[in-house]
Amino acid sequence: MKNFIIYGLLITILASCNVLDVDPTNSIPASEAFKTKGDVNRGILGAYNSLQSLSYYGRTYQIFSDLASDNLVHPPNATATAYAEVDNNNILPENESVDGIWTAIYDGLNVANNVIAKIPALGFLSEEEKNKALAELYFLRALNHFNLMNYFGAIPLKTRPTVGLADINAGRTPTEEVYNSIITDLTFAAQYLPQSSSLKIRATRGAAEALLARVFLYKKDYNNAVVYAGKVINEGGYTLPDNYADIFAGDESPESIFEIDFTALDRNRVAEYNFPLTKNGRGEVAPDPVFINSYDAADERKAATFAYSGTVPYVIKYDDLSTGSDNIIVIRLAEMYLIRAEALARLNGNANDVLNDLNKIRRRAGVADVTTNNITELITIIENERRFELAFEGHRWFDLVRTGRATALLPNVKNIDQTLFPIPQSEILTNNNPDMKQNPGY
Repeated sequence: MKNFIIYGLLITILASCNVLDVDPTNSIPASEAFKTKGDVNRGILGAYNSLQSLSYYGRTYQIFSDLASDNLVHPPNATATAYAEVDNNNILPENESVDGIWTAIYDGLNVANNVIAKIPALGFLSEEEKNKALAELYFLRALNHFNLMNYFGAIPLKTRPTVGLADINAGRTPTEEVYNSIITDLTFAAQYLPQSSSLKIRATRGAAEALLARVFLYKKDYNNAVVYAGKVINEGGYTLPDNYADIFAGDESPESIFEIDFTALDRNRVAEYNFPLTKNGRGEVAPDPVFINSYDAADERKAATFAYSGTVPYVIKYDDLSTGSDNIIVIRLAEMYLIRAEALARLNGNANDVLNDLNKIRRRAGVADVTTNNITELITIIENERRFELAFEGHRWFDLVRTGRATALLPNVKNIDQTLFPIPQSEILTNNNPDMKQNPGY
């Protein structure tokens, strides 16, 4: 193995399987690193490449949020036991797919941190170029930290590269401190990234502001959620296609804010796991029939979300089974309207403003306007609207957990301990930091 930037072979051997044991395939050899602007760009692209992992946006991360909730089920004839555990909300710390999520995201963090550490000393970059490069990497670092925290709660906050044994064991950082780091990174990113509604597969100001809106909603800072969602809606230049199906008909729709680039060489396996055996898929997940039947008869989103093989339903938002080269959307404009609507409702804001945002999304779907002014009712309606609008895009589990609704709506979630996934057992066994403790209940 080459002496890569992330760490050398010695550390790989000594620290097998812990949080810092990441495969450095996305980095560039230390002897070749950062001699030109092209090398810097290669380093940045390496941090994006981590998002393509099959354990991350390439398959598992997004699917598990719908599988752990009431959107997807693990069919009786499916074979992946790791998926069955998530469907039953009875996850073992040894679950290999959960371990894969943890490892893939820390891989991305370590790649980003290694490039971040080098940039300030690069004399061939102007200050403007340094700030733009750092902003792009800070966006990715924030996204990775946020995504980890949503499944695992308190996590090791990593803002420096792992380059020696002194960094090999990391304790869990309180969630408030992780949130502060995420917000700091995204605020910098929003200041220095370019504003471009046409660039979808790399970070932009709109992507940073949209992610800030989501972060503030999850953090229950509703005032800031309103502010940043409004910035994206009013200033981002993104538009809602008239036809809901057009969002997924091809890559980089006008509504998309940030998406992960996949090609036939760097493919995703989302369709493979969603499509049934009769369609040459693996059929590891299937839409819950109760959810399918809950759609309004007029809702145009249903036909754009589900197809049938005989009487067997399956999800078709990402349908490139042959090459897996359809991009995966991380953030899109409709979510911003729903974030602003929910945040305004939770602030007991003007019901008309809430209805304006909510009904804009409903009208596109072909369903009737909501007319109630009752804020409590509106919050529940928005929860359901997010379920229909963002179905199978990796939101439902996080929505039910952040609102405290998982135990009320999911029969297999009997207590609050089950709303966090277990820290992978490999991490618990190999990380000697006294602050690396398992989540309660595991």
